Amino acid sequence: MKHLLTAVALATTLALPAFAQNVAIVNGKPVPTARLDNLVQQLERSGRPVDAQMREQLKEEVILREIFAQEAEKRGIKASPEYHSQVEFATQTILIRELFNDYQRKNPVTAAEVKAEYDKFVAANSGQEYRSRHILVATEDEAKAIIADIKRGARFEELARTRSIDTGSGQAGGDLDWATADVFVPEFSEAMIKLAKGQMTEAPVRSQFGWHIIRVDDIRQAQLPSLEELRPQIEQTLQQQKLLDFQENLRAKARIQ
Repeated sequence: MKHLLTAVALATTLALPAFAQNVAIVNGKPVPTARLDNLVQQLERSGRPVDAQMREQLKEEVILREIFAQEAEKRGIKASPEYHSQVEFATQTILIRELFNDYQRKNPVTAAEVKAEYDKFVAANSGQEYRSRHILVATEDEAKAIIADIKRGARFEELARTRSIDTGSGQAGGDLDWATADVFVPEFSEAMIKLAKGQMTEAPVRSQFGWHIIRVDDIRQAQLPSLEELRPQIEQTLQQQKLLDFQENLRAKARIQ
């Protein structure tokens, strides 16, 4: 009896590793755990966490896929030209995806590259920011009349609300918020940067949009986001640029007849 129990226990022990390698056995055919692991890895690579509940759902999907695949084989679909054409295309897609993943793993964006890109951003965006207001009207005569009204004591903000055809800023009393000069059309920028804090244009400024009366409420050095704030965005941009360069280099080296 003791020998019989030992034999049963040994058989059970030997069977466990083989069972652990499979998610299930469907119609006598093992479904490897590696298929489930592959699905889990795909989700995790896309940023989706896989908890125990999600893993059970993926397990069910793997089993269903095996059931459906077996049925397709029974019906001879695997031998069809359409199937082979799609398999070839799918294989290429997977190979290309893994090529790009491999390249990015072996060519990560470095801290020095991120810092250099941030320094270029700072150099291009440093300088002064202006907190300005404007009133936009259709004619020069109307703009001159508004300037005269303001000089006689009318409130700039109230005239912006009632007279400006730029209704977006007009509802805010003409406020254009903080911005560097380069975000405005050239005629507007050139007039604005000549004004000191609290000054208003003495004459209307013409642009493609109409006639502007501009007032500068405040001036400060540009407030730029820190390196750490921009790091994720810079890293993503540099990763995409590196991959694009890699693709273009392969295209340039290819012999195409």
